[in-house]
Amino acid sequence: MTQPALDNLVRIGQLKAEARNEAEARRMLAMARTRLADARLGNLSAEGRFTSAYNAAHAAALAALRWHGYRSENRYTVFQCLPHTLGWSAVQWRILDNAHQKRNLAEYEGYLEVEESTIAELCGLVDGLIADVERLIAC
Repeated sequence: MTQPALDNLVRIGQLKAEARNEAEARRMLAMARTRLADARLGNLSAEGRFTSAYNAAHAAALAALRWHGYRSENRYTVFQCLPHTLGWSAVQWRILDNAHQKRNLAEYEGYLEVEESTIAELCGLVDGLIADVERLIAC
């Protein structure tokens, strides 16, 4: 993957460069798997399943970023870096951007309206995200 774009984000203060932390990346990936499993629990509310799926996406995306030796304190930036950490297309990470916007409405304004189809789409995308991070870490 191209590092210049990530290095540019370091220069403007959006990312921090740190040594690769394989153990942390693997822990984040394990957390992503657990949260995705939670998102598929039928006895949870739609809001709970959406939040779990969103958190799974963030943990997996952060695992990829940490694997490349970067860290961000901004959730949006973690998703925005996916084209550089995993080669994801804009279409893929924009779905996560939409989920991020819904999450922010819930967290900061107490409003979350989410449909089952949105949760299913997000879970499917997170499945692919986790698989891509697994391949990255296995190399």
